This record gives sequence, structure tokens and C-alpha cells, in this order.
Amino acid sequence: MDIKELFLQENVGGFDLLFRALFGSIAITVLALDLVDPGIWRWVLAIIAFAGLFSALMRHCTPYYLIGFSTAKK
Repeated sequence: MDIKELFLQENVGGFDLLFRALFGSIAITVLALDLVDPGIWRWVLAIIAFAGLFSALMRHCTPYYLIGFSTAKK
């Protein structure tokens, strides 16, 4: 397994890309407007926001790579 390929191969596209960006943006907005009480839910939203936006920007999902799944068009 090549480490560069593991982290840089495009495997997110189409509806999946839109879904990740949308939910990441919604989570950021909820956190910015302080609509969630401090506690575990704030951390959960922060993880969703980071993971969603990062994977949408990089167009890469490591779990997808590990199971051999891709939604990106070839």
C-alpha cells in the first residue's frame, strides 16, 4: 500500500461530494451560531464538520479507499 496513494487518490464525487460539503457546512453554521449546548454534541458536530469539509475539499475518503469503494467518475 503506497502512502501517497492512500491519502491522495480521488474516490469521492457526485452526490457524495455534495452531501459531505452540505452537512459539513451545516455543522459549522450550527457551531458558529452556538445552537448546541456545551458537551459531547458540540464535539460530535465539530468532528462531522471537519471530516465532511476536509473529505469534500480533498475528494478523498480513507475508509472508502480501504474497502475499495469509489463514487468518483473515472
